Amino acid sequence: MSAFDRFLESMSGKSVTVIGIGVSNTPLNSLLLEAGANVTVHDRKSIDDLGEIYEGLADLGVQFCVGNDYLKNLSGDYIFRTPGMHPNQPALVKAREQGSIITSEMEVFMRVCPCPIFAITGSDGKTTTTTLTAEILKKAGYACHLGGNIGRPLLADVPFMTEQDIAVVELSSFQLMNMQCSPAAALVTNVTPNHLDVHKDMAEYIEAKTNIFVNQKPGAKLVLNADDAVSQDFKPADGVELLYFSMKQPVENGVYLQDGVIWYAEDGNRRKIMDASEIRIPGAHNIANYMAATCLTHGKVSFEDVREVAHTFGGVEHRLELVRTLNGVRYYNDSIASSPTRTAAGLRAFDQKVILLAGGHDKKIPYDSFGPVVCDHVKRLILIDANPDDSTAPAIKASVLAAENYDPNALMIDTYDDFEKAVKGAAAAAEDGDIVLMSPASASFDIFKNFMERGNRFKDIVRSL
Repeated sequence: MSAFDRFLESMSGKSVTVIGIGVSNTPLNSLLLEAGANVTVHDRKSIDDLGEIYEGLADLGVQFCVGNDYLKNLSGDYIFRTPGMHPNQPALVKAREQGSIITSEMEVFMRVCPCPIFAITGSDGKTTTTTLTAEILKKAGYACHLGGNIGRPLLADVPFMTEQDIAVVELSSFQLMNMQCSPAAALVTNVTPNHLDVHKDMAEYIEAKTNIFVNQKPGAKLVLNADDAVSQDFKPADGVELLYFSMKQPVENGVYLQDGVIWYAEDGNRRKIMDASEIRIPGAHNIANYMAATCLTHGKVSFEDVREVAHTFGGVEHRLELVRTLNGVRYYNDSIASSPTRTAAGLRAFDQKVILLAGGHDKKIPYDSFGPVVCDHVKRLILIDANPDDSTAPAIKASVLAAENYDPNALMIDTYDDFEKAVKGAAAAAEDGDIVLMSPASASFDIFKNFMERGNRFKDIVRSL
């Protein structure tokens, strides 16, 4: 009997609570019902808001607890938390104390997946690096299953996987919290302040990231960023292969950039992989993403596979995505940029100053170092302050005004209380040859469900101009 079959058998007749009907938990509910579990769904949305989802699951016998008190009286043999919920949320702590086993769709997948798992986490670049990893492996002929925090739950796909396949998953800090298993190959792109509106402090956030490798077994692989200060303290378990990637310096084992050339080093001896200029998508941060993915896939693919993907891969939606060129103005959607470090990386990808749209949900992370970057790379700053009770616009503006390199004659600042007005204001200010970049340096939850909805709204407005 496979590990997946044992999981299904263990759910039969059990009382199972699923928190949140989101992307990851929708197929989970069907899986649990097929296994014979008694399922209760807890969701903040009302029955009317859930609509057809409620009707369909209710017809199958699912019980519901919805509305503002959806976390009241949590119980069950097993509780599957939604990925964005802190595992030490008081209602979960109480349920755990009363004997419930708290888990998640991703944790179960990690335990029952029949093929090797290549997992990527980090504060910046993890989605692009995850996608690149899958593209390189597919180019080499592997059957890849791409998912996790990148948007696709994989647990229901396990019956279709073989031992020869490879699962490539993006893992968020929330998914990694309390995770007791680690993948065959793990990568941390970098660790900078993020999600401090949910994590109690930076130390907890860092600890969550380390869960991607602390339980690795001998023979596994760990890839770290040699240029990232936090990662320098990460130590793999005995017998785990450690590789580094670096934009700044040669490494003994791993991949590094020197004089525009990307090299692979093994015990100090190096081989050329390609010129950095061969990478189709723009930005120094994407060179780093390629080097990270090359480290992670090394031993499974050839350098030719890496080069072919570099020549053809056009990028991931909502990541420096060129939406259109209108009257000589290029419009880029970088909605994935939910932190100042991500937006800073996007700004550095262009060789001219841009018109920047920024602002959104406050994740309680500092913007002190963001202002000087804006002053160096932005000609006009359009701040989106659509939700005054939850907005980073004031912090971003303050960081710019406090920057030593701020010149009010060189950088105009406009503030809008409406997203569409902000986009149209940027368009009105743009001239032939300009770049308009929507890269908010903030999460989207001030007025949008997620960064995808924000990016799609931006694209709709731009295409209507």
